[in-house]
Amino acid sequence: MNLNQNTTPAGYWQDAKGALIPVDKIKPIDRARDELVKELVAKSYELSALLAAFKQQAFADIAAFVQLSAEEYNAEVGGKKGNLTLYTFDGSYKIVRAISENIRFDERLQAAKALIDECLKDWTAGASSELKAIVNSAFDADKQGNISTAKILGLRRLDIKDARWLTAMTAIGEAIQVVGSKAYIRVYERIGDTDQYRQIPLDLAAVAL
Repeated sequence: MNLNQNTTPAGYWQDAKGALIPVDKIKPIDRARDELVKELVAKSYELSALLAAFKQQAFADIAAFVQLSAEEYNAEVGGKKGNLTLYTFDGSYKIVRAISENIRFDERLQAAKALIDECLKDWTAGASSELKAIVNSAFDADKQGNISTAKILGLRRLDIKDARWLTAMTAIGEAIQVVGSKAYIRVYERIGDTDQYRQIPLDLAAVAL
């Protein structure tokens, strides 16, 4: 984006409503604010471009290393679904490449809910209020209409042997649809002589002042 692009007539500034204001009618404090914001925005674009270039280069370098390791040393480097951690020789630093999948559920989730409702109805006398709360909250949607993936998948960890429940858990598993993924690079440094690491912040909000 070119912050210096200006299509307004000479001697005028355009305000947020699109009106043209003579420059000599604009207060000095308003001009100073405009200059400050544009200066910081320009630097933000530069920083964003640097981070984008770093991310692209980091993923390319890691992918090249994994390929080299597989070819030269016949070694398995990494983990499930592309997640892996690389350490320096002395363990002082590590880099984590993480792939986060965006999961949604298809219409089979409704079939699972119907089966679960049948179970809860039959278990009314014996089922604890805590179990009912866990099950019901798992299907609660947020303001955007999204259901918590973690809560739904958490139901599968409950040790319940009822055939209908087990069928419902199968339906939940089959209802999972991966609709996209996001890749992350996280860089860490070891804290002193401990086995603990702290993340080197690449997020503006997380950088210490």
